[in-house]
Parts: sequence; C-alpha cells; structure tokens
Amino acid sequence: MPKHNALRVMSVSVATAGALSLGLTGPAAHASTPLDYVALGDSYSAGSGVLPVDLSNLLCLRSTANYPHVIAAGTGASLDDVTCGGAQTKDFTEAQYPGVPPQTDALDAGTDLVTLTIGGNDNGTFINAVTACGSAGLLSGGKGSPCKDKNGSTFTDQIETNTYPALKAALRDVRAKAPGARVAALGYPWITPATADPSCFAKLPIAAGDIPYLRDIQAHLNAAVKRSAEETGAVYVDFSQVSEGHDACADRGTRWIEPLLFSANLVPVHPNALGERRMAGHTMEVLGLD
Repeated sequence: MPKHNALRVMSVSVATAGALSLGLTGPAAHASTPLDYVALGDSYSAGSGVLPVDLSNLLCLRSTANYPHVIAAGTGASLDDVTCGGAQTKDFTEAQYPGVPPQTDALDAGTDLVTLTIGGNDNGTFINAVTACGSAGLLSGGKGSPCKDKNGSTFTDQIETNTYPALKAALRDVRAKAPGARVAALGYPWITPATADPSCFAKLPIAAGDIPYLRDIQAHLNAAVKRSAEETGAVYVDFSQVSEGHDACADRGTRWIEPLLFSANLVPVHPNALGERRMAGHTMEVLGLD
C-alpha cells in the first residue's frame, strides 16, 4: 500500500522460514494476503527511459513497466515504488530532490519484500566511466585502451574505498527500517561484452582495449554489491550469467541494455523494456516467487 509519492539518470541468503511465513513461494503469494512490497533504487530499478513514464513523479523518470511493476503484477503484491533515476546510496536516507523523501521512509515493520539496485551512481561511476571511455574511444578511432591508460584503477579504487562501505550502510538502514522484510539487492546486467566487437563501435564507441576495462569496472561494482548483501543478510541477485550476450552490443530484440548511440530508449546505456522484464523474471526465480 503506497506510503509516499516520490532527473537525473546517469544502476540468496535469508532465512527460509521467514520466506515461507510470508507466503513468498509460488502460488502461495497469490493465495495469502498481498505482499507489502517496496521498491528502492536508481534508474536501473526505476526503468528510466522505458515507456510508459510514471506521471506521478517526473523528477525520478520512473517507468510503470520497470522490473518492480513486473514483479508486483506477477505476484499480486501491493507495490510502493520509490525508485528514482540518478539515486545514490545517500538518497536512501536523504531527500534526493525537494519533495522526494528519503527512499527508506517508505519502509516500516510491515514491509515484506524490498528490491533495489544501487551504487552505480556513487562517485559517478557509470556515467563517468562510460563518458570518459566513449570520448577516448572516439578520439582514438576505437584503437588501443586510452581510457584504461589514462584512468587506471581510479574507478575500481573509488568503488572499494567509497561505494562498498556506502552500500553496506545503505543495506543496514534498509534492514533497520524493515526488520522482517526479505531484501534483494540486484547486480547490474552486463553493459559490454567480454571482448570487443568491431561492429558495435558505431553504437558503443569504446576502444577495443577498453571494452574489457569497462566490464571489469562493472564486475568490481557488482562484487561490492554482492559482498554488501551477504554481510547484511540480503539476497544478492546475480546477473553475470543470465545477462551474458544481452549487452548493449547485442541486436535489438536480444539486448537488455541499450547502447550509447542509436538507442531505442529515451535514456541510453540503461535497460530497455525487455531488460526490465528479464530482471524481474530472474529476481522472481532467485526469490522463489515464480
């Protein structure tokens, strides 16, 4: 049941007995009282760029076809969606914009289920890395690894030093506000393939040597999310295998993430509608909600 209405865009280890008592497995979710489900997170959770847009809060560029809405529709849950494009971990406990309350204000002792993606905007990791590597790739004509040569371990160092502890603190705040909830922290689906695809340069102008560099940054971020989840009793939803081959270089209809150029979304380098549905589906599978 909604408790708050909340543009910047640029992102399994719980008690089984608790899950069963909440009716979180299969048909039981529909037969019992609807789950009190709160969706937190950034643009990957908000579905920023996916139509239709939630007109109740244009600042957050939230879609009514994002993965929280797909999960709610599939489980019959009562959804309070406070996801917001551009959100950082600090926006769980601080107002992101005037009139947009801290996201964890939507939580209480009655919350049954929480999902989130967060951390990609801390330190500007995603936008800074993609922008830096895209600019360097264009200047180099797609050759070499100019972004890696210039930035080295800067991005991964920031993730380890700043993002990881912030993620852990944010998940602890979620647990404090919703002590009985099942909390799922989703990793980010792959943006780039494992190796360079020359045919992708027109859509994702990253130099060949920087494709694995960007992927390593994303892998490092996902590892930080995973560690934070495991250390705070949350479920980590891993997309490293299921999103393989569905990156921004894949063909339309196959890719889950839109490319930087010639994007079919309003917002590039973000999940499209297919990606949001697949994120929902895999999350439901991991949580036993399918």
